[in-house]
Amino acid sequence: MTATLIYCYDPMCSWCWGFKPVWNQLEKALQPLIDKQKLSIQPMLGGLAPDSDTPMPDEMKTKLEATWHRISDSLGTQFNFDFWREAAPRRSTYPACRACLVARDFGLEHEMATEIQHAYYLNAQNPSDLDTLTRCAKHIGLKEDGFQKSMALVKEEQTLEHEITQARHLGLNSFPSLAVIVGDHLTEIPIDYENHETMRQAIKAALPVETD
Repeated sequence: MTATLIYCYDPMCSWCWGFKPVWNQLEKALQPLIDKQKLSIQPMLGGLAPDSDTPMPDEMKTKLEATWHRISDSLGTQFNFDFWREAAPRRSTYPACRACLVARDFGLEHEMATEIQHAYYLNAQNPSDLDTLTRCAKHIGLKEDGFQKSMALVKEEQTLEHEITQARHLGLNSFPSLAVIVGDHLTEIPIDYENHETMRQAIKAALPVETD
C-alpha cells in the first residue's frame, strides 16, 4: 500500500518560507521511499487569507514584519523588509495559492511557489497582485494569456476553496503542516524547522510495517 504525505502550505506564509530549506532536505531524504512506491507526496494549498482589495492596516503590517524578524532571528531566513514600505500590502493570499494550482496542471507547482516566495520575500514584490503572479508564471515558462485565463477559471470554479475545505476536513489548520495518510488513517507529523531527520523518522514510523 502506498502512503501519501500531505504537505499543506501557503506560498505567502512566512513560516513556510522559513521551513523551505528543511522541506527540500526532507523531500530528498524521502526519495528512496518514493522510488520504491512506498510513499507519494501531495501538496495542498492552505489558503491563509481570502481575496481582498483593502490595504493592510498599519497594525497588521507591524505585526507581520515582526514575525519576519522573529523567523529571521531564529532560523536565519532571508527577508527583504523593504516590502512593508514599498509594496502596498493587502491581506490576500488566495491569488498566490491559485497561481500554484494553475502551475500544478503543468507539473510546475514547486517552481511557481518558489518564484512567488522569491518575489515576495527577497524582491519586495506583492504576490497579491496579478501582475506579480504573471511575471512569476512567465519565469517558469507559462504564457501570459493562458495563465491569466486559467487564474480566472480557477477562481470561477472555486478550485482553491474546495482544496481548503479538504485541508480543514483533514485537520490541517496551520501552515506548514505535514500528515501521512495510509488508507483511512491520518498521522500528523510535527514540524521541525531545523532538522529534517526527525520528520523523516516520524514519517517512516507512520508507514505500513512492511516498509523497508
